[in-house]
Amino acid sequence: MAIASFIKLTYGNQPSQFGVLRLPDASGKCPVVITFHGGFWKAKYGLEEISPVDEDLTKRGYATWNVEYRRVGEPGGGWEGTFHDAVDSVNFLSQLEKDFPLDLSHVVIIGHSAGGHLALWLASRINRLNQDMMDGLLQIPIKGVISLAGVSDLEKMWEIDAQNGIDSPVENLMGGMPKEFPDRYRFASPIDQLPVRIPQILIHGDSDVDVPVELSLKYYHRAIGLKDQVDLKILPKTDHFMLIDPLSAAWQSVIDSLNKLVY
Repeated sequence: MAIASFIKLTYGNQPSQFGVLRLPDASGKCPVVITFHGGFWKAKYGLEEISPVDEDLTKRGYATWNVEYRRVGEPGGGWEGTFHDAVDSVNFLSQLEKDFPLDLSHVVIIGHSAGGHLALWLASRINRLNQDMMDGLLQIPIKGVISLAGVSDLEKMWEIDAQNGIDSPVENLMGGMPKEFPDRYRFASPIDQLPVRIPQILIHGDSDVDVPVELSLKYYHRAIGLKDQVDLKILPKTDHFMLIDPLSAAWQSVIDSLNKLVY
């Protein structure tokens, strides 16, 4: 199936508040996959990283909404702007539905690395609202979320960076260390928002040196303990970036997981 069209559309007034909508060459309304790219929330990494994923999914009959968002290093990036953008970009689909053949009863969010963090965090914006922090709820139904090597535990990732003597991208995102902003970390960390009561699929390579697989394992076991709807796939001989390479052996696991959620 060929890609019929793609178009850049803005969901806000800031330069990074935009997305790329791709539509398949198909008749009728299409299921939608929203993608969030990684890059540890840094401004130097953009949505082009995950474009091959969107191109492949569109060829398979999905409409894709590849989201850009404000990142650390640009005005409004980090706490709280990045999180507002994640919510606003998803809710913008209700506007796109007016002009494009989108089936909003079949929407899945896929995120890689830092984008996996945002995808899992967005699941917590569906069934409840924490009045003590930033507001914002998703206004469209989501069939499920797929985290590809997602940073599912912000404090644990910060600890790993500290142990390795790395300038922590998590600390830069959150504006400080966990001990400085414990409430902020609890609100923004997906593992602390469990249970979310929508299907979640975690896919992680056992050879990942960028985001250790132990984060997904810890998230999975806590979710299972809370009787949440979660599945975990640990792929052998798979590194951090093979998960977003449509030519890799790992890609079929992503496609199988997506089809399971949508259909």
